[in-house]
Amino acid sequence: MRIFIGGVMQASNHGKKLMDQDYRRQIGEALTARWPDVEVVDPYALHPNSVDYDDAAAKATLFAMIDLAIGSDLVIAYAPVASMGTAMEMYAAYQHGVPVVAISPMAENWVVRSLSQRVYNNLGSFLAAIQAADTPAALLNRWDADERG
Repeated sequence: MRIFIGGVMQASNHGKKLMDQDYRRQIGEALTARWPDVEVVDPYALHPNSVDYDDAAAKATLFAMIDLAIGSDLVIAYAPVASMGTAMEMYAAYQHGVPVVAISPMAENWVVRSLSQRVYNNLGSFLAAIQAADTPAALLNRWDADERG
């Protein structure tokens, strides 16, 4: 199973400042610890210096990451704040029938709620769900007591 980790990188920051990307490590490590055969696709690991890309490289990378998302079996979208790139990945995945799990406090946001099969309020609840799930597909249906519902 291939799992794509989408998520906020620059958010609404001006310039080249990135948001903390440690969530990618936490998600990837939790997934591979639970299911060693899972292939994790992490755009930041593939392009750690992407904020320094010129316009042509940035555009090519943006669309290449969308292609990786739609070529995956599951998209995990980490969006503690709005993220245009993550929204694009979510939309493309949704349009291609790839299930999307969102990690976001914005469960009432139209994009989050319309494109996600499942929304976790925060990273901690998602990481706990990984430990409790039998398969990655079970992450799509599991609801915790601390979740809306």
